[in-house]
Amino acid sequence: MDDFTRSWTALREAVAGLADEDFARPSGCAGWLVRDLVCHLVIDAQDVLITLATPVGTPPTRDAASYWEVADAPPTGADPLDALTVRLAAAYEDPGLLKFHLDDVGAAAGRAAVLAAPGLAVGTRGEVLAVGDYLCAYVLEWTLHHLDLVARLGGAPRPPAEGLAAARELLERIAGAPFPDELSDTDALLVGTGRRAPSAEERALLSATAARFPLWLG
Repeated sequence: MDDFTRSWTALREAVAGLADEDFARPSGCAGWLVRDLVCHLVIDAQDVLITLATPVGTPPTRDAASYWEVADAPPTGADPLDALTVRLAAAYEDPGLLKFHLDDVGAAAGRAAVLAAPGLAVGTRGEVLAVGDYLCAYVLEWTLHHLDLVARLGGAPRPPAEGLAAARELLERIAGAPFPDELSDTDALLVGTGRRAPSAEERALLSATAARFPLWLG
C-alpha cells in the first residue's frame, strides 16, 4: 500500500506540474499525446474506486502478476476504449480542467486505497483479487505511465525509486525470470515492456536470461 500511495502521489504531482503546452506533446504511449495519457489516468482512477467498492465473497482467481494479460503485439489504437480516451481528452480543451478532474478523482482513489483492507477480495474484469494484489498491480501501472508521461518532458520529475524497484520486481514475475542486473530499473521497465528497443549490448544481456520480452501488457 505504501508503494501504491507513493507512486500514485508522485504521478499526480507530476501531472499537476505540467505547463499547458505540455499536454499537446507526445507521450511515451504510441499514438497518445500527454493529454490522452492523463485522460487515461482519470479512467484508471475511476477503475480503482469502482473495484475497491466491489467486494466479493469468493476466493481470488488472480494475483498481482496474473492480473496482467500479455498480448502478442503492441496496441494499435484501434481498441474502442483507446479511441474513446482520445476523444474524451480532446473534449476537455482546457488542460486545467483535465488536471482538476485527475486531482479530484485521483485523490479519492488514493484515499480509498489507504482505507481498504489488504486481504479483502474485490472484483474487476470478471476476476477476483485481494486488495493488496490489486494495488500491487497498479504500482506497475502508475510507474509505467509516469515514465510515459515524462518520456519527452526533460525537466519533469521521474517516478520514485521505490516504485521503480517494485514495478521491476512485478514485471520480472510476469516475465518469468529476472532482468539482468546491469539494467537499471527504468531501463528494465522500458525495454521489458517494449517502450524502447534494446541496444545491442542490452539485447545480448537479455538473450542470456529466460525472461520474455517485450511484454505487451493489457
